Amino acid sequence: MNTSSKTPLLDTIKIPADLRALQPAQMKQVADELRAEVIDAVSVTGGHLGAGLGVVELTVAIHYLFDTPDDRLIWDVGHQCYPHKILTGRRDRIRTIRQGGGLSGFTKRSESEYDPFGAGHSSTSISAGLGMAVANQLSDDKRKNVIAVIGDGSMSAGMAYEAMNNAAAADQRMIVILNDNDMSIAPPVGSMSGYLSRLISGKGYQGLRNAAKGLTKHLPRQIEEAARKLEEYTRGMMTGGTLFEEMGFFYVGPIDGHNMDHLLPVLKNVRDADVDGPILVHVVTQKGKGYGPAEHAADKYHGVAKFDVVTGKQAKPTPNAPSYTKVYGETLTKLAHKDDKITAITAAMPSGTGVNIFAEAFPDRAFDVGIAEQHAVTFAAGMACEGYKPFCTLYSTFLQRAYDQVVHDVAIQKLPVRFAMDRAGLVGADGATHAGAYDIAYLGCLPNFVLMAAADEAELVHMTTTAWAIDDRPSAFRYPRGEGVGVEMPTEGQVLEIGKGRILREGGKIAILSYGTRLAESLLAAEDLAARGLPATVADARFAKPLDHQLIADLARNHEVLMTIEEGSIGGFGALVLQHMAGNGLLDHGLKVRTMTLPDTLIDHDKPDIQYAKAGLDAQSIVKTALGALGISEAKARA
Repeated sequence: MNTSSKTPLLDTIKIPADLRALQPAQMKQVADELRAEVIDAVSVTGGHLGAGLGVVELTVAIHYLFDTPDDRLIWDVGHQCYPHKILTGRRDRIRTIRQGGGLSGFTKRSESEYDPFGAGHSSTSISAGLGMAVANQLSDDKRKNVIAVIGDGSMSAGMAYEAMNNAAAADQRMIVILNDNDMSIAPPVGSMSGYLSRLISGKGYQGLRNAAKGLTKHLPRQIEEAARKLEEYTRGMMTGGTLFEEMGFFYVGPIDGHNMDHLLPVLKNVRDADVDGPILVHVVTQKGKGYGPAEHAADKYHGVAKFDVVTGKQAKPTPNAPSYTKVYGETLTKLAHKDDKITAITAAMPSGTGVNIFAEAFPDRAFDVGIAEQHAVTFAAGMACEGYKPFCTLYSTFLQRAYDQVVHDVAIQKLPVRFAMDRAGLVGADGATHAGAYDIAYLGCLPNFVLMAAADEAELVHMTTTAWAIDDRPSAFRYPRGEGVGVEMPTEGQVLEIGKGRILREGGKIAILSYGTRLAESLLAAEDLAARGLPATVADARFAKPLDHQLIADLARNHEVLMTIEEGSIGGFGALVLQHMAGNGLLDHGLKVRTMTLPDTLIDHDKPDIQYAKAGLDAQSIVKTALGALGISEAKARA
């Protein structure tokens, strides 16, 4: 029986210091073994695969040449970090990634000293890295390097360019590695470009360059400036980095990100370069590199379920109901057949939001603006100014990045932009960085908005249709990740009466007012309460703004307990209901009110049902809250 390890070199590496004890010629084998380990681990857990496979060689090279964790290494976005985690003391836990109690799918400061900056969202690395570099300078700690690896579309966000502009103006030394994986900005990569990159980053060129700079300082200013521009122009002609040079970065590249013979000497030269300002190394990689099914997939296996390593077939369960994302995409497409003013806008997430469905039918009316949520919102506002009906379709957690634009460009101008917010509530394996926890609160405080939350997939059809019909002010509707609850689907969406909820079950002492998809758990809780002799009314608010004042008054006056429940943070729907009740005398008669929200803590990645149980928003928690409000112990209620 052959018991020899398939990863003999990787087995010797617990932390990067172990890697640095090896020879440069061994790095290719380490990369091959690391790639095999990533594939095997993700086949067991599911998760982000393609981006990590694309940076295997780069990860090995950086940890080999730089003194991490003293040298600060930032991954942007964080889902590139699986190979990094394996090399930094977490290999023994890599098969817990994105599982309850296991490793995060992103970099996380509390998880490891090798994760100096957490990154669930994108395009933050250069800003954070610049902050670290300046802090090092202020502390007179010149030993530390700061390396920001930015890729997988992150350079499409304006924040990255704001940071680059600031880094150049500050003349601050830091290293930015652009991981260019299918971004279509790279000229051909080959031996000549690799040679030029090694030449330009080497000490010989640097010495000549610095000597020339010293000489030109003694010449008239006009000649000094002309010499500088000539050097930049010549280097830009050779390498294609004119854009980054113009922004003030010393550009090196492009280089083949899978060729250790290119990576190691270039990164070593960059590490040792006598350059005072920021350096950008342009590395071209292939997302999904080294695993056939990922290389040939349209999305390069960006996010996968558990899969068979040999065939690449993913173990996706057969859905019992359509996903909310699919329902939204199909509904919007159906509406667009009737109205040629409908457009769909997303920010680098067409398949994640259902906009890809719309785009197949109406390619000229679908817009993926890249990772640029601020631009997406104001772009939609501009369309609304001209009489179009834009549906700005983003994850709830990503809409946070464009809040000023929502306030200034949409709400204040009362423009009829429709915000479709996918991934509302808790999101399972993606954890706290991607949870749609705050949109009810941050939109509920804005004038002129209509806010809706779909209780099920049929309600999502109606709310998409209702948003289409609202043409005098902005609107937003939220819906969760995953499958619907299996209700009968309408053939056509209805335009709901604005600010009107509905009662689904009549009861006695207890009223449960649900906003969003906790309605199903509310109905289960009502059945439990009824079995205990405490029949409960269950109502679906549908709207957080405007509230259904009559419904709230009826529930308050005819029940001893009124409970609100939502998949959002403190300060959301429950707060809006309480404010209305306090201002209208509905709390003056001994009514017991309980608001059930997500707790004022961050909830880590886990299965959604476990997350909601931890959050106290499942049926059992609703029952417990109702009994507590009535002063009835659970033991007494069971008796």
